[in-house]
Amino acid sequence: MTSTPLPEVVAWRRNAADAGTEVAWTNGCFDLFHLGHLRNLEACAGFAGALIVGLNSDASVRRLKGEGRPLVPFEERAAILAALRCVDLVVVMFEDEPSSMIREIRPDVVCKGADYGDGVRPMPERAAAAEVGARLEFVPLMSGLSTSIRVAELRRPLAGD
Repeated sequence: MTSTPLPEVVAWRRNAADAGTEVAWTNGCFDLFHLGHLRNLEACAGFAGALIVGLNSDASVRRLKGEGRPLVPFEERAAILAALRCVDLVVVMFEDEPSSMIREIRPDVVCKGADYGDGVRPMPERAAAAEVGARLEFVPLMSGLSTSIRVAELRRPLAGD
């Protein structure tokens, strides 16, 4: 199994806390995995002793990104994330934003891309992070690397077509 059921994640997190291990949380669609995703996850893992990744379900990705997404189905996205050395657990997110999961898992650190820290993008889970006492960490983005950009490039007609 590449994703862990939420009750098991909560129990694992409690055990980590009992052992004195800080736990970081991040989340996303991670559709069409690229170097920006990898660097982001590595940075998130560096903020604590363990990293839990909330992965949007296929239905959630469709609601957030539109029809035709995700390009990569959930099980494959989850397997890629779970195989990374910097990721300890992957949990499916059926909701579009992670506030309820943050309240339940209670991470020590909540990590987001820098575009959430500068106020450009709303961060609905900010209140949940504050409620559980998690500190916020914002990770710089790699310029020009996003799945949406890659999808647009792939859908553009090739020269000579």
